Amino acid sequence: MSVTLNNGNKMPLVGFGLWKVDNATCADTVYNAIKTGYRLFDGACDYGNEKESGEGVARAIKEGIVKREDLFIVSKLWNSFHEQERVEPICKKQLEDWGVDYFDLYIIHFPLAIKYVDPKVRYPPSWNDEDGKITPIKAPLHETWAAFESLQEKGLAKNIGISNYNGGLLLDLTRYAKKLPQTLQIEHHPYLVQQHMLDICKAYDIHVTAYSSFGPSSFIETGMQISKDTPLLLEHEVITGLAKKHNKTPAQILLRWATQRGIAVIPKSNNQNRLQQNLEVTGWDMEQSEIEKISALDKNLKFNSPINYGLDHPGLLCFA
Repeated sequence: MSVTLNNGNKMPLVGFGLWKVDNATCADTVYNAIKTGYRLFDGACDYGNEKESGEGVARAIKEGIVKREDLFIVSKLWNSFHEQERVEPICKKQLEDWGVDYFDLYIIHFPLAIKYVDPKVRYPPSWNDEDGKITPIKAPLHETWAAFESLQEKGLAKNIGISNYNGGLLLDLTRYAKKLPQTLQIEHHPYLVQQHMLDICKAYDIHVTAYSSFGPSSFIETGMQISKDTPLLLEHEVITGLAKKHNKTPAQILLRWATQRGIAVIPKSNNQNRLQQNLEVTGWDMEQSEIEKISALDKNLKFNSPINYGLDHPGLLCFA
C-alpha cells in the first residue's frame, strides 16, 4: 500500500528503518527485507551503514528480485553539512555509498546546524567537531532548504523532506519555501501523539512518517534512562488487550494505529516472523473508539532528544 505525496509521487506506507542496524549484518538484513516484501528503506548519514545498505540493494537488483525503480530509498542530511554549499557534495557522497543515482526522498535530519567535519577526518561525523565539542554555527534553515530544492531540481532527490521540526519551524518553512516538503518525519507513538503537528501537516498536504513507533522499546538498547523507566507500550494493557481481540501482535496494533490514520511507519526487526508481521499492518482496521483509546495514552513524552543521550549544550535545548 502506498500514499500519494503532494507532488504526485507515490511512497510506501510501510518501510524498513535502518537506525541501529549493525554494519556486519546490514547488507544481509536489507537483502532479506527486500525478499520479504519491503520496498522503502529509511537510512541516514548518521546511521553509518549506508554502504552496507547499498550492498544489500545491489544484490537484490543483481538477482532480479527488484529493479531500482521498485525501491524507495530514503536518506538524511546530517547537522554538520547544513551550510548551503555543503549540501550537494555530501548528498552525492551518500548516493555513491548507496550505489544509486538518486534518492527517492532526502531529508534534513535535525533543524540544527553544527560545525563541519570533513568526511576524510571522520564519517559519519556525529555531534562533536574535531575538538570534541558540539559547536552550533550560523547556517540558517532557509538556506539549507534552498539547497534541497536545488537537489530536487537536479534530480538527485525525487522528493525532499524534513525531520524533527516543531510547529513553529514548519510554519516558518511554509513562508520561505519555493517548494513545500513532501514529508515530515517525527517521533510518533501513543506516548507522543503530537496531534498539533499532524494537523499542521494535513493543512499543508505534507505527509507524516512516524519513527520509533514502539516508544520506549526503541531506545532501551541505547542505554537511555528515561526509556528504561517508562512502561513498555508493547506490554501496556490497552495494547495487549486490543492485540488479543484482533488476533494480532502488540507491535501490529501500534503500527496499525499509525497506518490506519494515514501515517507511514518504518519499523525494523531481525526476526523473520516479526519482519513479515510488521508488513501486515494495512489490510485490517480497528474501530475508531479503539484508535482514540490508544491516542489517549499520550504523555507528550519524547525520547529522541539529544539531551536524553547525555549531550549537554544550550543549543540543543530546543529539542528538550
